[in-house]
Amino acid sequence: MPIDAAGALGAAPRVREIVWDHKDVQLYHLGIGAGRPATDPHELRYTLESRLHVLPSFATVAGGGAPGVIGALSVPGVDVDLADVLHGGQRLRLHRPVPVRGRASAASRVVAVYDKGTAAVLVLRTEVTDAHGPLWTDEAEVYVRGEGGWGGERGPSARPSPPPAGPPDHVAERALREDQALLYRLTGDFNPLHADPEFAARAGFRRPVLHGLCTYGATLKTVVDTLLDGDVSRVRAYRTRFAGVVYPGETLRVRMWRPAGAGGAGAGEVRVSVSAVERDDAPVLADTVVRYG
Repeated sequence: MPIDAAGALGAAPRVREIVWDHKDVQLYHLGIGAGRPATDPHELRYTLESRLHVLPSFATVAGGGAPGVIGALSVPGVDVDLADVLHGGQRLRLHRPVPVRGRASAASRVVAVYDKGTAAVLVLRTEVTDAHGPLWTDEAEVYVRGEGGWGGERGPSARPSPPPAGPPDHVAERALREDQALLYRLTGDFNPLHADPEFAARAGFRRPVLHGLCTYGATLKTVVDTLLDGDVSRVRAYRTRFAGVVYPGETLRVRMWRPAGAGGAGAGEVRVSVSAVERDDAPVLADTVVRYG
């Protein structure tokens, strides 16, 4: 069997040093669609080094890209075809705001392997710590088609929950560039699925698809700009499930629900769903929650 669950779970953590500065942050922000309009003061917070604030989802690419999908496939006990691999979900918890420049230690290990029958799911956790203590923890869920059926633990349901009842409190649309994936992959994820038409066809897609983490970042930026007055330091945690693909050049429709009585200044959470406008609101992110303080 290409996935040895015991071997993957028993492997020692992979520890590496990661380093980043303002140029990496600016490239990430451009990669998720920041900077339009280029002279907008709100956008300059993401693009101009003298005003720079770091969107917390930058953590997924800090130091040239968190291990994520590719990292999970390099773990002992895992030997699969990249064309059968999809990013299933992402969770991020912030211990402190992400600095504009930093040097930290990132320790990654597989913490769960689930048997979904027709597929396997690997959960890769990365703990990042700098000289001052913990910075963030993130988890990537990696879905591998055709690798289930060995009788392992099934794990939590992968079926997305329905969005909250009632109309959303806010709706925003974000148009993506035709070359969005080509720009975003410069942050460190060079999976050919996002650039090579032949590879995308072999994986079952009509053309290269956008990185799920690009949609993830663009969505968080939308929530921060719409509901948190652009204050990135208020984000405490962020999770999502990737419910469908996005093609570069499409428009994201971001629906946001706030709990009744939640004010802008206190702590709370925002429920979010994201769809592709041009494909009849096909869902792309589900079970999405932004916690803030």
